Amino acid sequence: MSTIFFELSSSLLKALAHPTRLQILDILKDKDELCVCHIYEDLELEQSNVSQHLKILKDQGILSSRKDGLKVMYSVKSPEVFQILDISRKILIAQLEETQNQLRKEGN
Repeated sequence: MSTIFFELSSSLLKALAHPTRLQILDILKDKDELCVCHIYEDLELEQSNVSQHLKILKDQGILSSRKDGLKVMYSVKSPEVFQILDISRKILIAQLEETQNQLRKEGN
């Protein structure tokens, strides 16, 4: 594969590599769309902070937005992102279980 593919893949994964952005995606997972005001209230963060994270996700094509009067509504543009998150969750759980098993063996 070409270098550009790996660079684009890296950019996509960097967009996902922040706890706040993962929380945003978790909030939007079962919603058609949400106003930025609901997202930052759910996260208990400043709107400006959440807006920066939303912009990163939107710039990577993960989210889309539309104006609804004075509100900006966000939705997941690429639901395949949840497959990535599910796989990463499975990997993390397996790693934690392995660590737990190692600690048990060392404790005996």
